[in-house]
Amino acid sequence: MDLLILGGSRFLGLHLTRAALERGHRVTLFNRGKSNPGPFPDVEELRGERAGDLSALRGRSWSAAIDTSGYLSRDVRASAGLLAESVEHYTFVSSISVYGDFGRVGMDEGAPVLAPPDPEPEESSIELYGELKIGCERAAEAAMPGRTLVVRPGMIVGPNDRTNRFSYWCRRVAEGGEILAPGDPDRPVQLIDVRDLAGWMLRMAEGRSTGVYNATGPEYELTMRGMLEGIREATGSDAGFVWTPEEFLLDAGVRTWEELPFWVPEEMAGILSVSVDEALRAGLAFRPLTETVRGALEGDGHEAGIEAGMARDRERELLRAWRGSNL
Repeated sequence: MDLLILGGSRFLGLHLTRAALERGHRVTLFNRGKSNPGPFPDVEELRGERAGDLSALRGRSWSAAIDTSGYLSRDVRASAGLLAESVEHYTFVSSISVYGDFGRVGMDEGAPVLAPPDPEPEESSIELYGELKIGCERAAEAAMPGRTLVVRPGMIVGPNDRTNRFSYWCRRVAEGGEILAPGDPDRPVQLIDVRDLAGWMLRMAEGRSTGVYNATGPEYELTMRGMLEGIREATGSDAGFVWTPEEFLLDAGVRTWEELPFWVPEEMAGILSVSVDEALRAGLAFRPLTETVRGALEGDGHEAGIEAGMARDRERELLRAWRGSNL
């Protein structure tokens, strides 16, 4: 298969490229060349801008394209429209953030979604991430009706993850000692190893699969307790978890998701509990959590300026406060 990857220089794009090469595909990358340029010396890289200069794509053809870097619908409309006569199949990487009500657990692909912003902002925005992604989904399908696969991942983790969310817990648990653990230990959480996601997306593209799929995991119900204990097992740590109620953490000003990743308020529990039944039926499979932990620790691609997790002094202060409140 001749495969075009829009993006390809970071995280999911890196793993898509690596997996495609291992499967014998011919890969072309299209990106600006500003972030991690030349990660694959033997892979052709075309330079351009999603927001303007697409000229490098003209006059070429590929079996399939995978769009990992679309955040504004007008950019997706331009690239997918230009490629409509040049590729047979288009995969767009969206997000479960498109759903409109994360107070609902178990949402499938038919759950209500957000409305695209009108007018669309000039630049992508984290505050409008879900709204912008649903607009991109619609732009891709409109450009290539019946030939588009939309993948809605949850939290993607593993080697080269820039967000430091899952790797925070891996490093913190590996360090050992008493660890501040947030909220209800039996609340479900979801994540997907980037290598599992990349391999499945390639198989879907090879089979010219279309439609919309939630893509997170695992296939069983993973809880916060199960995730942290799984990390402890994988690292051989002596960590002990001090489970602290949500009310205490919120009263102390702890920032959900940022200071304690994978912890969200109860009214947002649906973001970590979506249905992946359709993807499972389409062959999505998951490696053991221990492999994901080791991959996150061995290939941590944390970059300056992308922060998640709690400072140790802050953690110790909160643990003392929690004990004091129970005297």
